[in-house]
Amino acid sequence: MSEFFPPLMALAAGAAIGAFYFGGLWLTVRKLSGSRHPAVLTVVSFWGRLAAGLFGFYLVAGGRWEGLLACLLGFIGARIVLVRLLGLKQTGIGAFAKKGTKIWI
Repeated sequence: MSEFFPPLMALAAGAAIGAFYFGGLWLTVRKLSGSRHPAVLTVVSFWGRLAAGLFGFYLVAGGRWEGLLACLLGFIGARIVLVRLLGLKQTGIGAFAKKGTKIWI
C-alpha cells in the first residue's frame, strides 16, 4: 500500500494545480468584459497561473518522472472535470454544436 501513496498524492496535487489553473482561467475570461484593461488582466493572469502551475509541478515531481506523470494526469483530469462542471452551454464550441452532438474535449 505504501508504494501507491506517493503517486496518489501526486495525482491529487496535480488535480489541485489544475483546478487552480483552469479555475483562474475561467475567472479571468468572465472578468474580461468588465475590465478597464483587458490586455493587462490577460497577461498578468496568464503569467501568474503559469508560474504557480510550474512551481507546483516542480515541487510535486521532486525530480522523479513518476511524480511528474501522476501530477500531469491529475492536471488533465481537473481540466476534464471543470469543463464538464462549468459546461459549454452558451460559450465556445457548445454554442455552435447541433443538439445531440457529442463534443470531445
